[in-house]
Amino acid sequence: MDRFEFATAARLVVGPGTSAEIGTISRAFGTRCLVVTGSQPHRARPILTTLAAAGIETTTWPLVGGEPTLDQIALGLDQARASGSEFVVGFGGGSAIDAAKAIAGLLANEGDLLDYLEVVGQGRPLLNAAAPWIAVPTTAGAGAEVTRNAVITSPAHRVKASLRSQGLLARVAIVDATLTLDLPPSITAATGLDTLTQVIEPWLCNRSNPMTDSFCLDGMRRVARSLRTAVNQGSNLAARNDMSVAALLGGLSLANAGLGAVHGLAAPIGGAFPAPHGAVCAALLGAALTINLAALRSRRPNAPVLERFDHMARELTGHNDAVAEDGIVWVLDLLRDLRIPTLRTYGITPADFSDLAQKAAAASSMKANPIPLTPPEITAILESSW
Repeated sequence: MDRFEFATAARLVVGPGTSAEIGTISRAFGTRCLVVTGSQPHRARPILTTLAAAGIETTTWPLVGGEPTLDQIALGLDQARASGSEFVVGFGGGSAIDAAKAIAGLLANEGDLLDYLEVVGQGRPLLNAAAPWIAVPTTAGAGAEVTRNAVITSPAHRVKASLRSQGLLARVAIVDATLTLDLPPSITAATGLDTLTQVIEPWLCNRSNPMTDSFCLDGMRRVARSLRTAVNQGSNLAARNDMSVAALLGGLSLANAGLGAVHGLAAPIGGAFPAPHGAVCAALLGAALTINLAALRSRRPNAPVLERFDHMARELTGHNDAVAEDGIVWVLDLLRDLRIPTLRTYGITPADFSDLAQKAAAASSMKANPIPLTPPEITAILESSW
């Protein structure tokens, strides 16, 4: 009965081969664009050819080194302005798409990124909607194509912070699973578990709503039946499409409901260590589910969300009699089967746990966790994931 809102990209174009439509789609936004790519810009050649055939002049700006930093966004913005770009295309994983989103936002607003950035900046609202931008994800994980924030790393502060506004939503999101066919197994596994996290956390969070619930449940089913296949048989287009759609559903869900402890911890970890976001979420997921379930049973044994843990287990296992523990075991087995690295892989040590737990407790994602976790409980998630 609670009030809720739902907002997303103005247009979603979903299905294998849909990236070939980008030329026609782009004509509405101008004749010059900045194409933001990941560190392998050659992957964007097909869409660059398509844009050129549509009479659109492109400037390619590769995001090198992982997630975007303050300085990189400034460089990309300079490139967009120098080339007279009227719109932006983000082609790549979540980092490239977030970079495109931030550049598009700043193209339409005066001032510096730090004027608008949360946590390390002034956090001022963007007065104008972003310049038109198109999201073309090439991984099945982040769901950034339909979120209203761009995550930016500040190496000087060792934190990640968001540029956030409903005006940052994409004009068009093109979700084409054929673009994920060449992803190696390790990236497929990490991004796929990020997808799983992003359909589980909004389902369990304290701001779930009827629309996101339907997306989360469908996303769980798609991941359960297809993630292993996508990792082990990368050319299987049906499995790849399932994962791409599940990632989209996760993005829609997290943007309109919320997340939880996994993302609450992933933010400070990603800001302080060279750890890919999806891989961190994958490492944390099993422990976060375990600690949350124990906390709920201890302090809120009649909480309705406990029934959601059981429902999650039924969706993941495919067994009508499954209960919460069965779902967690399924997740832990998946982590083992996909050889997900633990947190120690990224240079994290037990000496870092206290600081990370403190920062996680204050993270925006933690506010939607199904129950407030104590500092020892947050630390226990880190210990179990290490």
